[in-house]
Amino acid sequence: MSNLNAPHFQDADKAREYLEAQVWPNGRVCPHCGSVGDHYELNGKTNRPGLYKCSDCREPFTVTVGTVFERSKVGLHIWLQAVYLINSSKKGISSKQLERMLDVTYKTAWFMSHRIREAMSGDSGGLLGSNGTPVEADETYWGNSNPKPTGARGYAHKMKVVTLVERNGEKRSFHVANVNADTLRPILKSQIAAQARLMTDEAAVYTKIGKEFASHGVVKHSAKEYARGDINTNTVESSFAILKRGLYGTFHNVSEKHLQRYATEFDFKWNNRSALGIDDIQRTNEALKGISGKRLTYQRTNNA
Repeated sequence: MSNLNAPHFQDADKAREYLEAQVWPNGRVCPHCGSVGDHYELNGKTNRPGLYKCSDCREPFTVTVGTVFERSKVGLHIWLQAVYLINSSKKGISSKQLERMLDVTYKTAWFMSHRIREAMSGDSGGLLGSNGTPVEADETYWGNSNPKPTGARGYAHKMKVVTLVERNGEKRSFHVANVNADTLRPILKSQIAAQARLMTDEAAVYTKIGKEFASHGVVKHSAKEYARGDINTNTVESSFAILKRGLYGTFHNVSEKHLQRYATEFDFKWNNRSALGIDDIQRTNEALKGISGKRLTYQRTNNA
């Protein structure tokens, strides 16, 4: 039987109860004052199901207040379907496909997708490589929306994403304007522990910053060297392959202003991948836990 046949994917009230269990595992949390307690439910005839009143600040709230679902006219069971479909699609699912499967407009499907990607973003779990483990760093390029200047060489006209991957750990990607020391050094210093072993290719941009870590292993791709002992960038490069398959094969045309959100989606799926024992339902639940404190309006999304 399909997971989408579960009651919380078919009924709005069941969806609300399911969402409450994910967002409030330790009791209801007031989004207005942050208090956790036995806030009471308003059961009047004019009150909608799932409306509570804070026992401290006395403000009413529901599980969607202060979340990416707030003020949406789409049923919660449809929202949960969308979250599941995105999280169960390794290479992503387009807004056109969501439009057809959820029976909503394209504009609604597009906005829902970006709100769900916002839920996938969040605070990192500390510095990468804090136990002295290897951290791979590399950059990739995407798109041809910016015409290549006549006589220009390389990939400077393309969109750029820098990715850091801790071996057997977390992946973090950053859309940057340029790949140079001014942009990369702040990212590496803020995300990687000083005791980490940095692994990169021979790009000169990493030479100086590499001295600020415990060690800096370099593989020379220009000499057809791809590994030397445990010095390699194979993990980060394999993560690029999945990102590129999604961008080329599923989304086709991703604008620069939204590229970070797509990179965030693929980071989230990598960090919650099946190889770590995380299935589609668990990945969906993890995304639902991230909806709070991230309200996103259409205007803000479209003008990002």
